[in-house]
Amino acid sequence: MSQTYTLKQLNTMPEAEFIAVLGGIYEHSPWVAQGVAARRPFANAAELADAMRAEVDAAGDATQIRLVRAHPELAGKAAVRGELTAESTREQSGAGLDRCSPEEFARLQALNQRYNEKFGFPFILAVRGYDRAGIIAAFGERVENEPAVELQTCINQIHRIAQFRLNDLVSG
Repeated sequence: MSQTYTLKQLNTMPEAEFIAVLGGIYEHSPWVAQGVAARRPFANAAELADAMRAEVDAAGDATQIRLVRAHPELAGKAAVRGELTAESTREQSGAGLDRCSPEEFARLQALNQRYNEKFGFPFILAVRGYDRAGIIAAFGERVENEPAVELQTCINQIHRIAQFRLNDLVSG
């Protein structure tokens, strides 16, 4: 998302372009942008973010679980194979996950496996502002949560990621 757009541009672009531009705000989930496209014009970026959040929150558990599953594991197989979206690559690299020691990488792999076995979806954390030690500590704490609590925590973290991405995309 190196290009930025003004709110006026987003409000006036054709619906298909709006969906294409905002389709990655929620990882591999253009349905969120599609769901808010008809609500334009937005008065400000906060109103757009709120509309996108409401679209996800109203989606129901099954769709929310699909949204969570659309996200990659932290320092997981997709990262190793270079298959992350540009946004996820930047976010994980910014937190130093591309520079894990062998011990940190092994710990993350073990946590990914334990977490996925327990919850059936990947651990989601808005990693901006975290370092590797903080990520591993949060991971270790959250794997102990109950499934319903953890699903909501993941959705909240996805909203944080989306807000960061939207802030990076919308200028002015």
